[in-house]
Amino acid sequence: MTDLELPSAAKSQPHSSLNALRDAVQAGLPSAIADLSRLIRIPSVSWDGFDPAHVAASAVQVKALFDGLGVFETVEIAQAPIAETSTLGQPAVLATRAARNGKPTIMLYAHHDVQPPGKDEDWDTPPFEPTLRGDRLYGRGAADDKAGVLAHVAAIRAFVETVGTDFDLGLVVFIEGEEEFGSRSFSNFLTEHHEQLTADVIVVADSDNWDINTPSLTVALRGNVTFKLTVATLGHASHSGMFGGAAPDSMMATVTLLASLYAPDGSVAVAGLQSRESDTPEYSEERLREEAALLPGVTPIGRGPILSRLWMQPAITITGIDAPTVANASNTLSASTSVRISARIAPGQTGEDAFAALEKHLVENAPYGANITITGVDTGNPFLVDTSGWAVAEAKAAMEDAWGVPAVETGIGGSIPFISDLVAQFPAAQILVTGVEDPDTRAHSPNESLHLGVFRRAILTEAVLLAKLESRA
Repeated sequence: MTDLELPSAAKSQPHSSLNALRDAVQAGLPSAIADLSRLIRIPSVSWDGFDPAHVAASAVQVKALFDGLGVFETVEIAQAPIAETSTLGQPAVLATRAARNGKPTIMLYAHHDVQPPGKDEDWDTPPFEPTLRGDRLYGRGAADDKAGVLAHVAAIRAFVETVGTDFDLGLVVFIEGEEEFGSRSFSNFLTEHHEQLTADVIVVADSDNWDINTPSLTVALRGNVTFKLTVATLGHASHSGMFGGAAPDSMMATVTLLASLYAPDGSVAVAGLQSRESDTPEYSEERLREEAALLPGVTPIGRGPILSRLWMQPAITITGIDAPTVANASNTLSASTSVRISARIAPGQTGEDAFAALEKHLVENAPYGANITITGVDTGNPFLVDTSGWAVAEAKAAMEDAWGVPAVETGIGGSIPFISDLVAQFPAAQILVTGVEDPDTRAHSPNESLHLGVFRRAILTEAVLLAKLESRA
């Protein structure tokens, strides 16, 4: 029996087929980079306060890309209401092609919205002007996640060029428009388009790789809890000279309360926030220093293996604070102070349970009787991949074919909360979390970039996976 006759997930792609796909991906790479560059130029920030017309324009361009492939029966721009409101979420692109002759259906997910760029002066080049320097393409969304969109486009192009348009594999493409703003209409979108989105395998192209030469399959994701905390101690601001030392100001109370969230080693000190025991790959402190950009003399925080801290333990970050600026500071005791708290939750604990633990801690530890108000609560559950399914084996084999080295099963410290919605809506589907990022991508940060070698190998991985599923018995 030859490799061509074996549908086993562990088998590599036949050599001639792999070479044809590799050649097609390489030939199509300039077009993929050009398409990606045009998409980067659209500042499709989905947050409130940014022009939604840009997200709409991005959706139109994404639709045109999938229309241009010529293999889908339907390609549409669609919106669903947010949560229990009548307000529509940002536009998504949905493309479908039904499976034939008993072949599986694969859904390819990415998102076309991006994070706000931040300050222009923090960027070496304009954030929405794609700039090639060396082997990296810079720009907001260059990696997260417009490269995910183009990886799907380019993989389908290479697959079709190799096998033709008369294939039996079912294809669904779902390109979301508000992932960076909490996927607020995601659950309703799944419900409204349930039949169109039903698939045997779901590829979520929104993660990273071990390094620029080694692919990763993400098998664990932390959940998240975010909210606004307001600490109030006074009915109005008061003169700090007249009343300081007797009347507690809100900033003092806030700093004291926030400090109670952490143990002396920097690990989380909130009762009820859970950790998970799991083996992790080797990852040195030196690598952490380089990838996280620790300044000289700054020490890591937490306890246990570093990857356990990043993947399997909770973390709490204060991501914003409303307070007078230094330039505008006056000699007053502040009446109230607000901060934004972002907590990452270890796999195995729900976002709701984690929020309850955080709320209890903040209320019980409020100093000087400070009044505590919590608003804008958003939760997302963590996720663990069932690695026993055939799709995981197929994906890892495709990665090894494309990269030339075995894939590393990794966790991710960040969160993709909508995956729990996918699990709830499509419990029979096997979910694969892949991506085009690498440790130096700097997603969400200034100077975000895409390594073009990683991009090419990610496209080839997906093209090989499509070919494997097309030939699967």
